[in-house]
Amino acid sequence: MIFMLSLFLVACGGQESSTDEQGGDTSTPADEGTDEGTDDEPATEGPQYGGEVVLGSSGEPVLFNAHYHQDSASADKTDLIFAGLMRSNENLEMVPSIAVDEPVISEDGMEWTYTIREGVLFHDGEELTAEDVVFTYEIFLHEDYTGPRAGSFTALEKVEAINDYEVKFTLNEPDARFPTLMSYGILPYHILGDIPIADLEDYREFNIEKPIGAGPFEFVSWTPGQNLVLTAFEDYFEGRPYLDKVTFRFAADSNALVLLMQTGDIDWMVAPPTELPTIETFDHAKISNTLALRYDYIGWNLQNPLFQDVAVRQALTHAIDRQEIVETIMEGNAEVAHAPVSPLSWAYNDNVAKFDFDPEKASQILADAGWEPGSDGILEKDGERFSFTILSNDGNVVRRDIGIIVQQYLGQIGIEVRAEQMEWGAFLDKINPPNYDFDAVVLAWGLALDPDPSAIWHSKEIENGLNNISYRNDTVDEIADNNTLILDQDERAAALAEVWEILAEEQPYTFLYYPEQFLALNKDIEGFTHHPRSNMYRVNEWWINE
Repeated sequence: MIFMLSLFLVACGGQESSTDEQGGDTSTPADEGTDEGTDDEPATEGPQYGGEVVLGSSGEPVLFNAHYHQDSASADKTDLIFAGLMRSNENLEMVPSIAVDEPVISEDGMEWTYTIREGVLFHDGEELTAEDVVFTYEIFLHEDYTGPRAGSFTALEKVEAINDYEVKFTLNEPDARFPTLMSYGILPYHILGDIPIADLEDYREFNIEKPIGAGPFEFVSWTPGQNLVLTAFEDYFEGRPYLDKVTFRFAADSNALVLLMQTGDIDWMVAPPTELPTIETFDHAKISNTLALRYDYIGWNLQNPLFQDVAVRQALTHAIDRQEIVETIMEGNAEVAHAPVSPLSWAYNDNVAKFDFDPEKASQILADAGWEPGSDGILEKDGERFSFTILSNDGNVVRRDIGIIVQQYLGQIGIEVRAEQMEWGAFLDKINPPNYDFDAVVLAWGLALDPDPSAIWHSKEIENGLNNISYRNDTVDEIADNNTLILDQDERAAALAEVWEILAEEQPYTFLYYPEQFLALNKDIEGFTHHPRSNMYRVNEWWINE
């Protein structure tokens, strides 16, 4: 899962994938027996219009509406269909998109006024105006909003249209994270305005069957288990995309994607580190890498009595050799994590408790907590065996392997672990509210640009938010409530450092690693920029060099 903000293109030659692409020298010799045309024609320089890329993906979208989805598989696709007032560039800076420029901010920081471009069109030809922006953001404030992001907008008092192209956001208190909230895709009021907010999350006609945004690509079709097809929006406000078509091709797992990449059936994929040596042998492929704005983790469901003791959670982390996971499963392409903040963030703090691999210490901690071996060697306490299931999603080989290796590590200290995987949609339904039907889960957070911990760690987010492990800490709640009031970045970083220290000490997650992300793509794809947070960044700027 990936918050905002984590999730998350196609191959040259008309095929789509997130992992493979074809390329290479396509020039051909002139016909023999004539003096004409014997010289090679010069290669075309600069962007070219036309063609299709196929993006390989093992995760399918759940729905196409960023107000409600919580997964990167949905976010990756939604980002191509919709456009927001602002967007983040590859340096993680907020820059204008539908907005003409940076906002005008009042002296007290309580009013933010954005001017939007004139002539921006939705895919059905209707103009996007301030009315649509107001509608989009008022959803978060509505008492019937059922999505997970109301907590991000507690400082927003109201949104109003000054005229057709100016929107004013009024806050009830300063909010340091507010600029990063301006990237949500603008929704069409003329289509959704009559739908009750309470029904909007389940409104299939828009969210699944026919999403309409103002982004660079239009929705054509989605065939679950097979593909998602998008076409270039001719009237896109930044100019028509160079590509004619983008297709997402879905596969069972990364192994299947590598095979599709090898055959040229896809042009792009997220490349598991273990598959890099294989992909590097493909003449038509190239590999790009960057440190991802994310961390991977094992989440312990604190509703389960097995995990409610802090000491027990610390023992679990001591029993897992995270460095070996980095060196084997990740092929060394990651750094062990100790807190839920990325080294890419200005709020990063590494001065936290660290629970290094020490199975003997783990066993002693568990013994001190009253866990003793039973007749079959499995730890017991008060008649309960220390036995649980660690869950991950189908198609993710890395998470599968982590589940298996954790099963082995914990088995060595007398804990019985069953490693299981589930189809992505069913997996999300199982671990998210209101079900929370899991023991432990292997996942990752694609982090928001702002490091506010509220959405994941505040106790108010347990019932209907992203705090699906049901973590509670009064100090964390207090700092989460107040950190966004601190406008001085250094002062705010110091406050957040206390949160990271508490979370590192209490281990509600076993923080696994900060990963390097590798993308494999067809050599014929040009205009690609690797973004640390967005898998499919600025696809409208991609073109095929033929």
